[in-house]
Amino acid sequence: MRDESKPAYLEQLTERLDKRSAVIGIIGLGYVGLPLTLRYAEAGFRVLGIDIDGAKIERLNRGESYINHIKSADIARARERGFEATSDFTRAGEPDALIICVPTPLNAYREPDLSFVLDTADALLPFMRPGQVLSLESTTYPGTTDEELKPRLESRGFLIGRDVFLVFSPEREDPGNPNFHTRTIPKVCGGVTPACLEAGIALYSPAIDKVVPVSSTRAAELTKLLENIHRAVNIGLVNEMKIIADRMDIDIHEVIRAAATKPFGFTPYYPGPGLGGHCIPIDPFYLTWKAREYGLHTRFIELAGEINSDMPHWVIGKVTDALNRRGKSVMGSRVLVLGIAYKKDVEDMRESPSVEMMEILREKGAAVDYADPHVPSFPRMREHWFDLKSVELNPSSIASYDVVLLATAHSGFDYELIRQYAALVVDTRGVYPTSLPNVVKA
Repeated sequence: MRDESKPAYLEQLTERLDKRSAVIGIIGLGYVGLPLTLRYAEAGFRVLGIDIDGAKIERLNRGESYINHIKSADIARARERGFEATSDFTRAGEPDALIICVPTPLNAYREPDLSFVLDTADALLPFMRPGQVLSLESTTYPGTTDEELKPRLESRGFLIGRDVFLVFSPEREDPGNPNFHTRTIPKVCGGVTPACLEAGIALYSPAIDKVVPVSSTRAAELTKLLENIHRAVNIGLVNEMKIIADRMDIDIHEVIRAAATKPFGFTPYYPGPGLGGHCIPIDPFYLTWKAREYGLHTRFIELAGEINSDMPHWVIGKVTDALNRRGKSVMGSRVLVLGIAYKKDVEDMRESPSVEMMEILREKGAAVDYADPHVPSFPRMREHWFDLKSVELNPSSIASYDVVLLATAHSGFDYELIRQYAALVVDTRGVYPTSLPNVVKA
């Protein structure tokens, strides 16, 4: 018997989701959208993926992966289960659910750039129909869903919570982390209305082990920012501690290892050459920008951002000092950067501090190369480009450089080989002990 208190479209939608007869549409098949696609296909749904990258679509439709930690066999299995990739936004009316997983970068003024989200929404809207649920997963400032997406849907004549359903559910992917998977990471979800929240819970429950409902889309948006700002602030703290420890001739990694033995009240965070990835270096700016609308100055968050942003320059200062002590200048020196992806064992280069350090070294007159098993050729990026290929590491190649800058500690590097043949290693990741004569910590 039909529940008269529930909107008819909501009842139909939740029934289709419960029976897995619903079609799931995922817009943006990148580091967030592609794992989500595979999870829904694994859960028994037919998935339509929409992306503007034609080359990516061709590879996916051939059953091939373009992300290192995602296997082509997984793409092929999803294809067998009905997954299809397309660049045709006119098909947006086919799915019962549309999940937006597109980038939210910063513009040249370090302000939120919502163009990917808004352009995507504008491309979908003409083809949306009653009975669909639209979920935004892209990290953004509190208010985006109800200030930007809600009016767009209403401009089409839709009544939110009756005709269509609008939710925000922040992505929580950690690329390359084998301990957590899309299915097992709890999913926060907030709806514009109670009916929207019900639709969101129905959307994610068949694919995710635990859905965590919150009172509003704004609460869900702020949840994501809190998660990442918490990490950014603590990394800022430990990066500042690294500078203090360095001045005192203390190994900060030894200190962190010792502190981590405390079974309560301490969580280890590790220093590095700066922040990378799409979330941690960017998300604090989304909140600080929005906070100004309320007359607030986020001093604590911005201070951590200043410390983290200065880390690439601090590391290059250590490189300069280390070369000077050996009677060399940065200008004219040959520098090999180890690891240009932003994190260990992935190929993702978004906001990588390695690339910023390469730029600084090049500006100072160094001849810069890199070695990264996950990035065989330097890709064209929006702000950076080097006409380089990854250097093969062997005794001869390692010994040919004045300094090896260890920026990203990939598992595939032979660290003993590097230590043995490098004239000088500047270690930003605490791989080597402090007692080695050719190793400088940074």
